Amino acid sequence: MTTALVFGATGFIGSQLLRGLLDHADYSRVIAVVRRPVALSDPKLTVLIGDLDRLPELAGQLVADEVFIALGTTRKQTPDQAAYYRIDHDYPVEAARIARHNGARAVLLVSSVGADAASRSFYLRAKGETERDVLALGFPHTAIFRPSMIMGERAEHRPLERLFITLARIANPLLHGAADRFRGIDAGDVARAMIAAARTDAPGERIYHWREMMALLGR
Repeated sequence: MTTALVFGATGFIGSQLLRGLLDHADYSRVIAVVRRPVALSDPKLTVLIGDLDRLPELAGQLVADEVFIALGTTRKQTPDQAAYYRIDHDYPVEAARIARHNGARAVLLVSSVGADAASRSFYLRAKGETERDVLALGFPHTAIFRPSMIMGERAEHRPLERLFITLARIANPLLHGAADRFRGIDAGDVARAMIAAARTDAPGERIYHWREMMALLGR
């Protein structure tokens, strides 16, 4: 039986990831580190309230076999670049570092298509540096997921994003070959692919774009 540690469990992907882990027979315990309580109760679930600044005092409780990281923000929510970098880079890397120190064997990280530590784009550079620094921690199994447009129904009203999602659904069938990595993907499919990778992959480092995530789901 496996213990999973989840960061970002109240987010778009993370909330579906949390439910999927709780429903999976292979997981006997799921630890979720969140900034606010979750509206979910389950005998397997342990909820820890914390953020980047509280991680040192929570470190002794962050013991798991696998760590799932679905942390992130948007430029609209966090316009200050220093604050954005703390959420998108510093928090995931520190969470992974503590979990690795405590014996975690696998880390599964949500990143972004186009992530590149050498990119001129601040957003893509931050994602690339996060990938680089998590890989450097030396987990026996590291899986990095690079979705493009993340689709699905959000709780908050985002009319512009809904327009982009509609356009992505139209464009998806037109993107073939190397371009299929830019296809939009449902948040639930990303979450299910992460769990499938944790359950089936051999040790090593893997990067998943749309095609590889669909393969994990048998599609």
